[in-house]
Amino acid sequence: MNAPVAEPPETSLAEALWQAWNSLELPEGYRAEIIEESIEVSPTGRFRHATIANRLRRALEGHLTAPQVVYTDVDVIHDLKVFVPDLVIAPDEERADQSADGLGLDVSCVELVVEVVSPGQAGTVRDRQRKRSAYARAGIPVYVLIDDYDLHGTVTILTSPSPTEAVYQAELRVPYGREAAVPEGPAKGFVIGADITGPARG
Repeated sequence: MNAPVAEPPETSLAEALWQAWNSLELPEGYRAEIIEESIEVSPTGRFRHATIANRLRRALEGHLTAPQVVYTDVDVIHDLKVFVPDLVIAPDEERADQSADGLGLDVSCVELVVEVVSPGQAGTVRDRQRKRSAYARAGIPVYVLIDDYDLHGTVTILTSPSPTEAVYQAELRVPYGREAAVPEGPAKGFVIGADITGPARG
């Protein structure tokens, strides 16, 4: 009598997405993230996007004190999810918590993330809604959005994440041309104004 064939262990959707993400080979200029229950591939930003991110990075570097530093193009790992924010504040490489497999920063050491909102419906929905929920669920303390496509341009600073509800409980939203100050964390008191976003618009 033949022994029954053992069924392979079931793979959860999260595990399957993680395995698929690990096997991706993307062309230069693209990045892949696992947001909620899907893998999202997106191109790197346009020149305006890069300009704002670079202005912000340089200004933040002048504001922060050791051991906090600014990272760009780094994978942030939360369980079996992967985010690639435009900017991340976390401890320097000697003090940062890496993910168990060394693929990126563990979300537990991330203090602040920034997204410069991408154009088009897919980009705005991703940054304003899907990442907002994902970052809150991951417990990231501060989420900053710089959004050219919200009215005439806005800066939104989200704080007080509730991981169980996947929402930020505090929000500061100001138009371009006014100043928005980060209220907590290592970037506390850092002001995002016209020197980063450009002047008020129409």
